[in-house]
Amino acid sequence: MSEESDYQDYLFLKEIYDQANGKIGYRGLYMKVAEKAGQPMNHKKILRLMRKFQFFAKVRRANPYRTLAKATEAHRQVPNHLKRQFKQEEPGKTFVTDITYLQIQGGKTAYLSCVKDVATREIVAYELSTSLRMEIVYRTLSKLEDFIGNRLHPEAMIHSDQGFHYTHPEYQSRVKRMGLLQSMSRRGNCLDNAPMESFFGHMKDEIPYKQANSIVELKRMVDDYMDHYNNTRKQWTLKKMTPAAYRSHLIAA
Repeated sequence: MSEESDYQDYLFLKEIYDQANGKIGYRGLYMKVAEKAGQPMNHKKILRLMRKFQFFAKVRRANPYRTLAKATEAHRQVPNHLKRQFKQEEPGKTFVTDITYLQIQGGKTAYLSCVKDVATREIVAYELSTSLRMEIVYRTLSKLEDFIGNRLHPEAMIHSDQGFHYTHPEYQSRVKRMGLLQSMSRRGNCLDNAPMESFFGHMKDEIPYKQANSIVELKRMVDDYMDHYNNTRKQWTLKKMTPAAYRSHLIAA
């Protein structure tokens, strides 16, 4: 079994998992795979991939497979340096990042990777893709690097969950080369990355993405929303300023 083969099977399973909002176990995945692919995937293989790539059913009862998940040498977890310190006053010091999925007409799925500045609440980098391959986070990091330019904060940090992309050695290497400290949520603690979760929730409520007939149309919706969110949508807790205006306010202060 090759790493590439495992990764491709993981992407297929993860898409089904995401569409079910994580509320699906290996039995449900087994049935969905058979339905979508026209042939089943061995249930032992599904369990092995769930353990290897660390995604589990979000159910109330204890999941026996969760306890078997361990960070491998290749995919290393890092400590939670952020520790829910979401009240920040220095732009460019603390970034949070995550990926969400957007399902449009025809059952097509797109993935949106974003980076948010915790102090200003501004979305400073984002990438929309039809693939969950590593390029989605690499391109997001590249855009973040362009945004930072020569203004790198000496204590700059980027926080994420423990998803496959963020534990990947190449991603971690790129973060380090950018001069950022990497931080990760504790497993099963979505509140550790609450600012990003909150943004995705509001965005999905405010744009009719499910009505998009193509990825091109969806991208236009996302681009328009990002511009509106950063530059025209005032927020009460930002002294009634937009995120972009609040960044300028904090820098001037």
